[in-house]
Amino acid sequence: MKKIEIFEPAMCCSTGVCGPSVNPELIRVAAVVENLKKEGIHIIRHNLSSEPQAFVQNTIINTVLNDKGMEILPVTMVDGAIVKEGGYLTNAEFAEYLQVGIDIVQSKTDTVQNSTCNCGSDDCC
Repeated sequence: MKKIEIFEPAMCCSTGVCGPSVNPELIRVAAVVENLKKEGIHIIRHNLSSEPQAFVQNTIINTVLNDKGMEILPVTMVDGAIVKEGGYLTNAEFAEYLQVGIDIVQSKTDTVQNSTCNCGSDDCC
């Protein structure tokens, strides 16, 4: 089974789906990740602010960040190889890299229930 890791820029919440102005792309990615996890697919999101050690320990990510800077985040890896820099995978790309149907990837709901900050602090977002 394929393994996806997404290395994301610093965000106040683990999903980035928080605060008064939520980026719709982050809502889509959060929904896709949840759908894939429900299907038993191994997918991990690493947030620079809450998991800096993951960026240091992954030699490929560490090297690319040193070479190109933080502007390339998010970076997506599939089975240890970078497949995309500077943006999130589209639904079609998720399906292609995981070799699953698009229906597995796409959100089964139109909205994310929780659009408020869940960082553990009332003023984090």
